[in-house]
Amino acid sequence: MKIDPANLDHVESHHLLADAIVPRPIAWVSTVGEDGIFNLAPFSAYAWVSSKPAVVGFGVDWRGDGQKKDTLRNIESTKEFVINVVDETLAEPMNVTAGPYPSDVDEFKEAGLTPVKADLIKVPMVAESPVNLECRLTQILEFGEASRKARFIIGEVLRVHVRDELYVEGEIQMAKLKAIARLGGELYCRTRDIFEMKRPHKV
Repeated sequence: MKIDPANLDHVESHHLLADAIVPRPIAWVSTVGEDGIFNLAPFSAYAWVSSKPAVVGFGVDWRGDGQKKDTLRNIESTKEFVINVVDETLAEPMNVTAGPYPSDVDEFKEAGLTPVKADLIKVPMVAESPVNLECRLTQILEFGEASRKARFIIGEVLRVHVRDELYVEGEIQMAKLKAIARLGGELYCRTRDIFEMKRPHKV
């Protein structure tokens, strides 16, 4: 089977790429609106872009009604956001925050989560998350037609919060972290089945 994405409509292309690019880490992004209402939503088009400076990015698609998502609108306004890691214990609360809530709804409250003050920015972190990345916006890239324009939000990581028991000798312990990842459709996966391969040495 050979498929040209240019010949697919938006939904078909979305499903194809979501099924092919797996597993995807989940950027559970917290923001705050101009009205002070907290927002929390998961995004799986998420990538580590640079180590120094520490830069990450995630994609935000259009809403079903053609309006900007709260996450995008809040980041455009405040220039700040937090990426919270989702572990197995947070799968259900994360799924709750994926709902299409009105802008005046606080997803922290909907999911029964605890907002905690960040060190360097005004956006709250998810207290229950094992790893939190405080980020400041650096750039927003735009793709696609005006009515369905997708954005890729790029931010510099200013500070990383890691639970003490997970950080050993300069590394986060993957077996203890138990992060989950996104697959296609409504499928997710765990990261319990881990194996190691040493990289070949250069001659």
